[in-house]
Amino acid sequence: MARLAQTAGLTDVQQEILSTVRDFVDKEIIPVATGLEHRDEYPQQIVDGLKELGLFGLMIPEEYGGLGESLLTYALCVEEIARGWMSVSGIINTHFIVAYMLKQHGTQEQKDHFLPRMAAGDIRGAFSMSEPALGSDVSAITSKAVKDGEEYVLNGQKMWLTNGGTSSLVAVLVKSDEGHPEGTAPHKSMTTFLVEKEPGFGEVRPGLTIPGKIDKMGYKGVDTTELIMDGLRIPADRVLGGVTGRGFYQMMDGVEVGRVNVAARGCGVAQRAFELGVQYAQQRHTFGKPIAQHQAIQFKLAEMATKVEAAHAMMVNAARKKDSGERNDLEAGMAKYLASEYCKEVVEDAFRIHGGYGFSKEYEIERLYREAPMLLIGEGTAEIQKMIIGRRLLEEYRFQG
Repeated sequence: MARLAQTAGLTDVQQEILSTVRDFVDKEIIPVATGLEHRDEYPQQIVDGLKELGLFGLMIPEEYGGLGESLLTYALCVEEIARGWMSVSGIINTHFIVAYMLKQHGTQEQKDHFLPRMAAGDIRGAFSMSEPALGSDVSAITSKAVKDGEEYVLNGQKMWLTNGGTSSLVAVLVKSDEGHPEGTAPHKSMTTFLVEKEPGFGEVRPGLTIPGKIDKMGYKGVDTTELIMDGLRIPADRVLGGVTGRGFYQMMDGVEVGRVNVAARGCGVAQRAFELGVQYAQQRHTFGKPIAQHQAIQFKLAEMATKVEAAHAMMVNAARKKDSGERNDLEAGMAKYLASEYCKEVVEDAFRIHGGYGFSKEYEIERLYREAPMLLIGEGTAEIQKMIIGRRLLEEYRFQG
């Protein structure tokens, strides 16, 4: 039988890239992932291997030293990496959202300055929207930038910054009142700043502090942090695109790519959970036969495999829509919503198949069980996705009465 979640219509180059990534995952990630995760240890050797493979430049245009591949290729690679360990895919994701935003919205000087080094993996990207009291309400951002000569002074506190410590470039969304009179809609008075910093924790440049890693239930290894700006001075030429007031739209464009990524992560984790479940079901015996031969387990495996296939198909559709240049917020929202929900369900079913052993840290499914919930929240909760989907459907099916 062919593996689940195959993708039709791939080029020879795409197939070769995916084969290389899959081999890397099987040999370099899966054997060490659980140990690194239990120690909450940054996977430096794995990241170095991804750098050697050129994956940090996968979607960056060839003129800047990247591979110039599509969002679909990227999403399928993320799916494979998440199958090995979801945290590694998070390291890649934030980097690519920033690279994508630069490619789509940056000035030529910004592209020339950052993209070649991002493609080589010498600069690692992170992006920051959320704040401690923000939740999903991006319009409630309180972090602010004030113009002071040829610089801006940034103040505020950001939250849930993936790669906050290990990154050297952060795209930060703040409010900027310059040129936007009082009463301007909140989303029209936001600006994205490109903030360069030293990797690490503590004060990483004057006025910018990364306090330390946030201790999490899962999604370990990758560093998730706060970001505190206190009189942080940024040159005016580090406004993304060179013009203030466009930050919300730039971030939302990046988040659409991020939602496809989260969908791909959900697909990868669900695939691994299915693999573990179907394997264990053939090894574990009860009542004189493998539990895989019990109808109840076969029904469960059938449901799991169907969910893996459905989520993969929606993720591929969303990626291809974005690659075509069309608006894909509806497809990305649907894919992210379905893949994250199905991932949770497939992981839980695999956990149930393992019985009591699923609760043991000796078994890989225990790690997946703690990782899956993050996908329900990352890049927008299920409720946010439903709002996006519902609004877009009403646009498409407007009643003419």
